[in-house]
Parts: sequence; structure tokens; C-alpha cells
Amino acid sequence: MAKKEFAVFGLGEFGSSIAIALEENGCQVMAIDSNEARVQEISEFVTHAACANVADQAVVKSLGVQNMDGVIVGIGEDMESSIMATISAKECGVPYVLAKANSDIHATVLKKVGADQVIFPEKAMGIRLGRNLASGNFIDTIELSKKFSMVEIEVPQSWVGKTLRQLDLRNRGINIIARKGEMEDIVLIVDPDRILQGHETFIIIGSNKDLERELL
Repeated sequence: MAKKEFAVFGLGEFGSSIAIALEENGCQVMAIDSNEARVQEISEFVTHAACANVADQAVVKSLGVQNMDGVIVGIGEDMESSIMATISAKECGVPYVLAKANSDIHATVLKKVGADQVIFPEKAMGIRLGRNLASGNFIDTIELSKKFSMVEIEVPQSWVGKTLRQLDLRNRGINIIARKGEMEDIVLIVDPDRILQGHETFIIIGSNKDLERELL
């Protein structure tokens, strides 16, 4: 199976992090920035690194991004360059472009010019961290939509000594996805008749309303 190929435009903290993460997960990554120092810093961690102006469509096309699976536009500070880089990638025929935005106006324009997905990394992390801190019980939270979330949670005290069958969580709007084993391995098949112990960790999914009612 061929490795997926991505280009990352803009090597600030966000762009560099996602470029390295993609490479570590088996993808081929071309990391691009107009700052030579940033390019040099990341060159040993990705497949290719280049110093170029991605706001120029001719330059973007010469890099061969039209043959890639996707482009991540990590330019947040310079709105004009971010927008032009997004336009250039889409006009080259890139099937999927994810772009970073730093304001609602920025996000609206990015969507208008063809970005397939627009994200606010700092905002998303702030919301996620805030929920984790506020909940107390949640080890981690991933928002799947405005109404549903997946959470990693230590077994509540009220569950200890009971089985999942006795708790009947599914009829209460909560689905157990997996359990974390002692060595941090993921156990996908969870025995519904196993007595739950304290300090166990489960990964569960449900509506935010049901999760808050049952777990907070």
C-alpha cells in the first residue's frame, strides 16, 4: 500500500507539529516555509523540506503538490498568504486542503476560496483543556460534534464492584468503546460481566448531555 503524501505550508509551531506527526505515522511529508531557518530545523524530521513562497501558484505547482493526498496550510498570522496558499493548492487540484484560521473572518474567507476544513487549533485546545479541567473525572475529551464526544475516563466510584451489564450504560446513552489495560494497551472486547475495579480507564462515547448526567 502506497504511503499517503502531504504538504505542509507554514512551519510555525502548528505546522511543524503536524508535519512531524504525519511523518511519524508513516506518511511522506513535504514541509515548506519562506523562512530558511525553519526549513533547516525540520529537514531531518520529514521526507522533504523546501524554502518557497506558497502564496505564488506557479511555485506551488512546481513543488508537485497536485499529486499529493492533501495540503495543510498552517499559516495563521499572515491572512493574505494563508488565503493565497489555499487558493493555489485548490487550483492545482489538491483533493483535500486543511487550513488554520485565527479569526472567524479568516475562516469564512478560507471556506469561500475552497478549504475543505478550517480549524482553530488554539481555540480547540482551549475548549478541550477547559472541559477536562472542569469535569475532574475526564482524563481526556475529544469533541466529535457539537452534541457528541468521546472521553477517556477513570472508572467512577459508583461503578466499582459492578459489571457493565448491571450498569446497563447503553440504555442510558453511553457506549463503551474500549478499556485500557495495565500496560496502556487497548482492549477492544470488553467483558460485560467483569467486575469493575477502581483506577481502571475506559474510552466511551455518548451525547454531551448523557455524559454530563452520568459521569460528572
